[in-house]
Amino acid sequence: MTKKFVSLALLAVCATAVQAADLKVAIDPTYEPFTYKTPDGKPAGFDVDIANAVCAEIKRNCVFVEQVWDSMIPGLQARKYDVIVSSLSITDERKRVIDFSDRYYKTPSAIVVKKGTEYAGPASLKGKRIGVLKGSTQEKWALGELKPAGVNVIPYEAQDQVYLDINAGRLDGTVADKVEVHGGFLRKPEGKDYGYVGQDQYETKYYGDGIGIGMRKNQKDLKEQINKAIKTIRSNGTYSTIAKKYFDFDPYGN
Repeated sequence: MTKKFVSLALLAVCATAVQAADLKVAIDPTYEPFTYKTPDGKPAGFDVDIANAVCAEIKRNCVFVEQVWDSMIPGLQARKYDVIVSSLSITDERKRVIDFSDRYYKTPSAIVVKKGTEYAGPASLKGKRIGVLKGSTQEKWALGELKPAGVNVIPYEAQDQVYLDINAGRLDGTVADKVEVHGGFLRKPEGKDYGYVGQDQYETKYYGDGIGIGMRKNQKDLKEQINKAIKTIRSNGTYSTIAKKYFDFDPYGN
């Protein structure tokens, strides 16, 4: 009985150690090419590969948790997962409630509407219906810049739902990350009649300082480990190898 008890205790300790090595990573898998699912249901994309590379550096095992976008931060605060690696912009508003790693990419956002649409500013889109991802920085920009000009800004739970409604004629366009909308919509047959209008959007008051890994406050050790990992994969070629799978440019930005 004593030996059996000791063996069970050792198994429990080992199980705890394995569990401690897991890093639960939240993603919204509707944001190709950053986060999406393969036909067999596995998480994939630039964010997923970056998360796995970071986990390898800090010797943790990434366990991906799917989460609706506008519930990302509440889910983190509720301890449903440990970090968010899902194209989360580093903004002052978000920094008040969670912490961030250093940035790991920075790309612009843009308006996408039907080709041939005349555009000289937000007022050019007055009366049009523009879909945005609920809770995103693109929604914040659209509400701040398009809505006052008379544009109907329609929030969606997932970006791929926006594209479905554009195709169905229920929307006139979207505001989205320029790289995501290219990979998730414009390069596909259903997006052939659509294109960008206006300037690339980088405004800090809406879009912050790039994309970082989100985590709960007061996790100094984890933050230091992740920041060191980001620096390492940037310097040892891992980041470049991952980026080349998805882009023909360096997404790290200036």
